[in-house]
Amino acid sequence: MKTPVHLWIVGVLSLLWNAGGAYDYLMSQLGNEQYLSMLTDAQRAYIEGVPTWFEAVWAIGVWFSVFGSILLLLRSRIAGSAFAISLGGLLASSVYSYGIADPSALAISGTFALVFSAAIVVVLILLWIYARTMTRRGVLR
Repeated sequence: MKTPVHLWIVGVLSLLWNAGGAYDYLMSQLGNEQYLSMLTDAQRAYIEGVPTWFEAVWAIGVWFSVFGSILLLLRSRIAGSAFAISLGGLLASSVYSYGIADPSALAISGTFALVFSAAIVVVLILLWIYARTMTRRGVLR
């Protein structure tokens, strides 16, 4: 089956979108001073004080999204599974950010953080649905 043009468009756009998350993760984890200096003191304390399990699920969310986008471009049927695993990581990290952390991400960054997090969830669900649909149509093998 010929690869539809929309697969390349979705794959490239999703990779660019997910690269933003990967950049944020790497700069935060590597303690990049220039990047972290853009944060408020409260935001920086939050990032520096997260528990190890949060860092693990954050990594899962970020890197499986990147992996899913690459798998889409490679036309692999496991792209949907990668996006599903990423969604699990995102939801687990959101439990900490909005339910356990004191202060919460909402208290530190306001409603923008909540709206942006919701947008990430929506995009990830749409990517998962798209990958599953392309698998069912035989585009992803």
